[in-house]
Formats: sequence, C-alpha cells, structure tokens
Amino acid sequence: MDYINDLITIAGWGAPFICVLLFLLASLLVVWRLEVLSGKGVEGTVLGTIFMPFCSGMGNIIFALVLATNQGDGRDVLINCLFNNVANLTVLIGAPVLIWSMASIPRRKTQAAMREHKAGRLSLVLNLVAALFFSLFVWLLAADGVVSRTDGFVLLALFVFWQCFHVYDVKKTNLLNKKAYPKTLPCEVVLLLIGAFAVFISTDWLVCWFQTLESGGTRPYMLGWLSGLLMVLPNALLAFYYGARNRMDVVYTSQSGDAHICIPLCIGIFAAFRPIASGEFLQHTLLILMGLCAVHLLFVAVAGRLPRVVAALLMAAFGWFLWSGLA
Repeated sequence: MDYINDLITIAGWGAPFICVLLFLLASLLVVWRLEVLSGKGVEGTVLGTIFMPFCSGMGNIIFALVLATNQGDGRDVLINCLFNNVANLTVLIGAPVLIWSMASIPRRKTQAAMREHKAGRLSLVLNLVAALFFSLFVWLLAADGVVSRTDGFVLLALFVFWQCFHVYDVKKTNLLNKKAYPKTLPCEVVLLLIGAFAVFISTDWLVCWFQTLESGGTRPYMLGWLSGLLMVLPNALLAFYYGARNRMDVVYTSQSGDAHICIPLCIGIFAAFRPIASGEFLQHTLLILMGLCAVHLLFVAVAGRLPRVVAALLMAAFGWFLWSGLA
C-alpha cells in the first residue's frame, strides 16, 4: 500500500489528477460490469437496490474508513454524505427526468410487463420510505449535539437489518419466478472488487494530500465538499447512462438506494471509531433530506411519475443548498 502511494507521489503536481482519473476509470469499470449483469437477466430493481448503491457508494464508504483511520474530522464525513444524498435526490434524478421524462406506463403493455412495473414501483416506494426513516433516525440520534460510538453501532445494525431484508426479498422473488443469478456472477464480483480497490487507493491518497493542504490554511471542511463532488460523479454517470437508455426505474432506485449507503452506513462507520460532533448544518440538512424523500414518495406513490416541473424545482433546490452550505 505504501509502495503504491509512493509511486503516485512521484508524479509530483500531477498526482492529484492521476488519482481523480483512477477514481473515474474505476467507476467506469463498475458501470460496464453492471450493464453486463443487466444484459444477463438481472432485473433493474435488483440492480438498483443491491448492486448499484454499493458500487456507486463505494467511494463514500472508503472515504469514511480512511478518515476514521487517519484521525480525520467527522464533520467532513457528514458533509460528504449529506452532499451526496441531496445531490442524488435533486439534480441526479431531476436532470434525467427533464431530459428524457419519466414514463409511468411501460411501452410493452402486456400483463407481465405491467406486473413487473407495479412491483418495481412498490420497491421504489419502500426505498424512499426507508431513506426517510433513516434520515429521521440520524436526526433524532444527533439531537443531543453528538453522534456517539453507541449511535454509530446502532446505525450499522440498522443498515445490516435493511440489507438482510433486501436479500430475502430478492431471493423470494427469484424463487417464485424460478429465476437464478448468472453463473458468471462470481467473476463479475471480482471485477467489481478490483474497481473498489482502485477507488480505495485513489481516495486514500487524495484524503492524505488534502489534509496537508488544510494544515497549510485551506478553508475548514472543504474536504467534505470537494470529496462529495468527486463521489457524486459515479452516481451521475449511472443516472445519465440509464436515463439515456430509457431505464428510469434503475435511475430512481439507484439514486434513492444510495441514500442508504451514506445514511446510515457511512456515518455509522466513522462514529463507531470516534464520536462526531453535530451542529445546525446536520440537523437542517437532514430535515431537507426528509422533505425531499416525502416529495418523491408523494409523486411516485400517487402519480407514478415525477413531473418535469417538479424536477426543475428539485434542481433549483440543489443550487440553494450549495449556496447556503458554502456560505
């Protein structure tokens, strides 16, 4: 590990750009293999709820681990996670809807297609409800001004329970429909792990590099904002790729499912190592997240689609969030 870091450092002023390029190439590898899995019969709901959130949220997970093991500031993790979640539920859902719209009825109006569409819609509603409650749990745990180590373990346990439910639901669906995962799934997992290792290498070096800049007088907590921007890029890649392929079901489930990675997993990981001091920014942003989840839940459950006007308002809300947070 140290040998690889030394090799990157040799590049001098170009080292940060190399790490960013490595991060993006690893993300492209993930998208490529996810598309292969989709072509082999893995349903959009399974991709969006199990595979994609872990793959697109890998950077956030590693960021929390790296900061926790390098005496980083927990508030950078909070900013990173909250920036990621707000971006997912506003601009990364709103922009594809504005460009390609969001069909509420499948083009193939067969009975099987309609049944699959309704099942995916129910799964999406469940994802949004979970994101709403996870945000509420963190908001309540942080009400005393700190996310303690005990709170961190509670959040991790909550996440494990949620993933167990997902695995059970997918296995039950496969059993009833007599479906199975492709035999090449272990190979795909190995390739995804290679991408995850590349993400770890690049994230670890970038965090250590930026910490040296902060010690030289850089504005505090810019690591959280800049890392959040970098780690939104894989999510954006997924959103626009599947939006262009008219797979808004995958776009919606992947972006809402990624909220379960940041909250509660990433915050729980850091808090399990060291308590995180919370403040008004965390409380206010969690309220914003709960409001966003409620808006999406209303339109998906009642109308079955997100209107373009609402998508434009969500993108404007993201601009306001950036302005108020950075100010």
